[in-house]
Parts: sequence; structure tokens; C-alpha cells
Amino acid sequence: MALAICVFCSSSQRIDHRYLELAAEVGTEIARRGHTLVSGGAVVSTMGAVTRAARAAGGRTVGVMPQALVDMEIADTDSDELIITGDMRERKGLMDARSDAFLVLPGGIGTLEELFEIWTSRVLGLHDKPLVILDPWGLYTALRGLVTDLYDAGFTRADVFDAISWTTTVDEAMDHLEAPARVLSPAPEEIGESAAG
Repeated sequence: MALAICVFCSSSQRIDHRYLELAAEVGTEIARRGHTLVSGGAVVSTMGAVTRAARAAGGRTVGVMPQALVDMEIADTDSDELIITGDMRERKGLMDARSDAFLVLPGGIGTLEELFEIWTSRVLGLHDKPLVILDPWGLYTALRGLVTDLYDAGFTRADVFDAISWTTTVDEAMDHLEAPARVLSPAPEEIGESAAG
């Protein structure tokens, strides 16, 4: 089944070239498997690399970008569909709504914000779409450890780990995205705690 896969990734131009190569590999594989790419709509850094590679491999790309970033002339005007929003919140909402699954590549605080919003809503049962991190070089190892510490201290439910898949290769990540998302079944006493924060 063809999916619309949202890729959260970086717009930084100071990163190592290997991250651009990873993004390009992801874009190529999304297209090869017959899926549509949904992205933040930029031409720079890994955002640009993933979309260019997807199109070069015959895939369809959808970019979503707030007007303020379009004004900075970094919009991917070659997108099959470029959606202009009023602000970042509207952008994220549309990216979520247009996507069947989410893939997180190495990125900065913007990528982390997108990750945590999708992750939290998945744990709360607001959606059941697959969520996958692709982390070949262990950039997110400390993040995974932090969430484990939060769980050990009682701040998160056990199913926080069931809501996400951690992968190290493109094929592994794509296989998880194409698989049905794991069903989360929190204990009744945990539901109120998670919703409260």
C-alpha cells in the first residue's frame, strides 16, 4: 500500500556530508517503494537532499512551508505540491494530517520539537501512525537514555517505548514504516497521568 511518509530532518548547512547522503538514500527508497514524501518544503540541507532524491527516483513530493520561510527564498518550488501556511503551527498540523507515517532523521531542535509532538500524540492515542527514528550514528542515544530515565522516575508510561521504533538502516526504517503500528494499551491508571503531563 502506498503511503504518504513525512520526513522530519534538518535545514542546517553546517552538518557533515554523511547526513545529506543518508537523506538522499531515504528519498530514493521512499520513491522506489512507491510512496509519497511529505516534508518541510525547503531546498536546503537534508530537507533539500531528501526531496531531490525522491523526485530523481520518480517519487511525488509534497512540501509544507510557512510564508515567512518562503520569503527567505528557501522554498522547494519544484515540489509536486507546495503548500504555503500562515505559521509554523499550521505547517506542522498540515504535515501531520497529510501523512500516514513519520520518519525522523538526525536534526536539531526543530526536528526534536516535531518528534516530541508526534510521539506524545501517539502515546495519548490521538493517532496510530507509525513513528520511526533513523539514527545510524547514535546521535539520539542520549535522548533514548533520557526517556528511559524519565520512565524510571515515573514521568512516562511504559508504552512510550512501544510508540516509536529506533532503527539504524534505511531498509529497517522503511520496513517499520510500512508495518502496521503497534497497538498501545496503557493501564487505566496511567492514562490520566500521561494526559496531565
